Amino acid sequence: MSLSVTGLGKRYGSSPVFSNVTLSVAPGEFVAIVGESGVGKSTLLNCMAGLDDWDSGSVSVNGTDLATLTSDQRALLRRQQIGFVFQAFHVLPHLDVAQNVGLPLMLLNQRDDARVQDMLQAVGLNGLGGRLPQQLSGGQLQRVAIARALIHRPALLLADEPTGNLDPTTATRVMDALINQTRAQNASLVLVTHSHAAASRADRVLELHADGIHL
Repeated sequence: MSLSVTGLGKRYGSSPVFSNVTLSVAPGEFVAIVGESGVGKSTLLNCMAGLDDWDSGSVSVNGTDLATLTSDQRALLRRQQIGFVFQAFHVLPHLDVAQNVGLPLMLLNQRDDARVQDMLQAVGLNGLGGRLPQQLSGGQLQRVAIARALIHRPALLLADEPTGNLDPTTATRVMDALINQTRAQNASLVLVTHSHAAASRADRVLELHADGIHL
């Protein structure tokens, strides 16, 4: 899936977050976005997913301008074609691991227990499907979030600081799972990160500043 951001600008009230952000992501490409804290990296990622609105410019996913879609249409696009890995995991505490991972398939009426088990194995969580989130470590929870984001085979995966709260060894394992699975599905990957180690594994690294994107 291709992603195109052109002249994007975002403000909160009278305070600009970023302006004139232009970038493109080719199908199957892994792009990392780095930048100082507070420059709007997470906000930019949310705009790419249609979770946030913007004040100028455009975001197009596979040629579809997200500004032309209603909130329901954006939600359907995310459900069908986009995966999102949140820094804070956002797993549901009352569901076990397998149920959390399989939730996107259930929302699409495509329940597939065998695929859930295959995905758990792919991210190193084999045998943990029956555990509740509070029984897992932070690294395991992040891998649950990755598995859930990929279970419906999205063409575009957006990941917000997926290793930000992890020790270096666990962070490497999480990045291995993220990259291996996106490559296996030929999905495009946009990663927002402070980690130089994580960014170094991308095909391209872009630096976000208040006045736009720098190579």
